[in-house]
Amino acid sequence: MRDEDIIGIRPSSGARLADFRADPRLVLLAGMAMVVGTGGALAAFVLVRLILLVTNLVWFGAFDTVSRSMATITPGPWTVAAPVLGGLAIGLMARFGSEKIRGHGIPEAIEAILIGGSRMSAKVALLKPISSAISIGTGGPFGAEGPIIMTGGAIGSLFAQFFHLTAAERKTLLVAGAAAGMTGIFGTPVAAVLLAVELLLFEWRPRSFVPVVTAAIVAYGWRPLLFDAGPLFPFADAGPTAPWSLVGGAMIGIMAGLLSTLLTKLLYGLEDLFERLPVHWMWWPALGGVAVGLGGLAEPRALGVGYDVIGDLLGGHLLAGAVAVILLVKAAIWLVALSSGTSGGVLAPLLILGGAAGWLMGLMLPGPPGVWALLGMAAMLGGTMRAPLTGAIFAVELTGDMHRLPALLAATAAAYAVTVLLLRRSMLTEKIARRGQHITREYGVDPYELARVRDVMVASVETLPHDLPIPEAVAVLEGGRHRIYPVIDAAGRPVGLVSRADALQWKVEGISGDETVADRVSDASLAVIHPDEVVSRALDLMLDTGQGRIPVTDPMHGRLVGLVTRKDLLQVRATVTRLEAERQVYFWKDRARRT
Repeated sequence: MRDEDIIGIRPSSGARLADFRADPRLVLLAGMAMVVGTGGALAAFVLVRLILLVTNLVWFGAFDTVSRSMATITPGPWTVAAPVLGGLAIGLMARFGSEKIRGHGIPEAIEAILIGGSRMSAKVALLKPISSAISIGTGGPFGAEGPIIMTGGAIGSLFAQFFHLTAAERKTLLVAGAAAGMTGIFGTPVAAVLLAVELLLFEWRPRSFVPVVTAAIVAYGWRPLLFDAGPLFPFADAGPTAPWSLVGGAMIGIMAGLLSTLLTKLLYGLEDLFERLPVHWMWWPALGGVAVGLGGLAEPRALGVGYDVIGDLLGGHLLAGAVAVILLVKAAIWLVALSSGTSGGVLAPLLILGGAAGWLMGLMLPGPPGVWALLGMAAMLGGTMRAPLTGAIFAVELTGDMHRLPALLAATAAAYAVTVLLLRRSMLTEKIARRGQHITREYGVDPYELARVRDVMVASVETLPHDLPIPEAVAVLEGGRHRIYPVIDAAGRPVGLVSRADALQWKVEGISGDETVADRVSDASLAVIHPDEVVSRALDLMLDTGQGRIPVTDPMHGRLVGLVTRKDLLQVRATVTRLEAERQVYFWKDRARRT
């Protein structure tokens, strides 16, 4: 007889164990992601055009969207005034529109995912690209990727809110929109998906991975119609070959990791200084604009997105002195502007800073500096964002230089190692932590999904027979070792659980000498589990039913073979913690045993 044939028994789920959990809603989400991917690509197009339009109006007096280099502007009073006015406009938009537009977008997207139920407002979708276009167009040293991640995420979230979806499904579409926006800007679908996995999703499951990939691919399909096809920064240079390129890449990565650590500490030190200012935060972006303008007087190429600077670093079209000035000025104005709470992204500045540092370090290494600049870009990105795979693949897709991938991976992994050892939080998560939220970005298989019930259950269980008279049952419950006892029928099958609290209630209600435990056992269904099921199922049953103990039964006959308690579940976590902390040497033990 099976458990489901026993009246009063609720057996555990019959779902088959599998490598992944997926259901047909995955197809529905993938279909919805196609719409979100289109929206993300169009948003990227609009944002880029807005940035170019504002840039040309402010700096060149032209009402068009032609790409022009900031290197051609003539420094003067307007170089300082324009960023200040832009910062003032952003402060007003943030105060009277939505405070969510402040910052570089990625922490805000993470916060919406983790604590906001993946719900974002239409205000953010509208004001974030406008504020970013004003910030970057008036000289802000930012990129468009952070704002488009926020904007694309808002599009995905808003679309999801029109349907009956869970928070996890809304998160999937939010991240799908972010990945689509990043793909639209840079033409890097693989890196966009990796960024989603390493930074935004906080999981790697089919339910989220497939829709995010779908959105990124759809956005990439739209890109030739909206932007130029091909890599954003085509680059191919012979340069040093392995193993020297791998050693040099690791050296560049260590340097980038140290620089990233310094920049992160400086950023939040400056942010603390802004917090101490005796003025409302609405005025901070304008104050940051003063620093941006002064930096523009020293080096105009440090203003704006700076994609032309990235191209020059890779192509070797700059002199060492110019690279050093760009590195120092860009870092200074970017840190001040970002800490002021204005609107703008971090990817493009990180590429420039990492590329300039790698270029300068490359003067002491074999091969053209452009190769080391590329490694520096990837390393700075991977170390600062704690996303080494994203950094390596992002550089490959930006340049089309696939044969540099091993050196890029060495560089990003080295930078990642340095930053995780030296910093408790990344540049992206420190802001969230300061708002009282703890984030962990380590992925691992749930130990409760690996352990089986038979490995943690108590096999020797003290029980009460269902025909035991109530007075005797009360005596056992009051004087026994356990607080709760399973009740079994004549065939050894569990029919209920009784506790000391039940005994007290029986005494209050009055005890009849001819009553048995079977007469008092609750009619509510009893949840049971089988020995071969995973422990996570027992945990789910406890949460679902409120039972602190789950009887373990033989799946064929329904007989009681064990009991799982909350304490047993805690032992699973304790075992994992012990194994991770325990260090042993087996080689010498095995050798001594053989001899």
